[in-house]
Amino acid sequence: MGKRILVPIDGSEQSTKALDYVLREFPDAETTVINVIDPIDVGYSSTVGMPGYSEEWYEDSKTRAEALFTEARETAEEHGATLSTATEVGRPSQVIVDYAEDNDFDHIVMGSHGRSGVSRILLGSVAETVVRRSPMPVTVVR
Repeated sequence: MGKRILVPIDGSEQSTKALDYVLREFPDAETTVINVIDPIDVGYSSTVGMPGYSEEWYEDSKTRAEALFTEARETAEEHGATLSTATEVGRPSQVIVDYAEDNDFDHIVMGSHGRSGVSRILLGSVAETVVRRSPMPVTVVR
């Protein structure tokens, strides 16, 4: 059985670089891209109190995830590879680690947003949390 790699994607340049890295460096790996829908994001909208908005927000988030998966598949095809996809809901750092453990992945490769200083302290870092909590190797691509 070959290496199984999980690549979290969020549409950022960093997550695209992480996927490119995996496709280049591990061409024979079984690669899965995951997009985590963070329910906390719905709280940042002024329309959150409107009836039905959370369902609309969730459907929009799933549609965005599918668009990301389409881009990822196109990138994989350019490298002669195929991908599996997964959409999960929850706190991104925890979902990524749990998903990787529950599905027997060997490695997580993810992008770093490269935050530093106050913004890193205030906003936290999904990559940093995944690195600290993951029982498997994590590669952070800058």
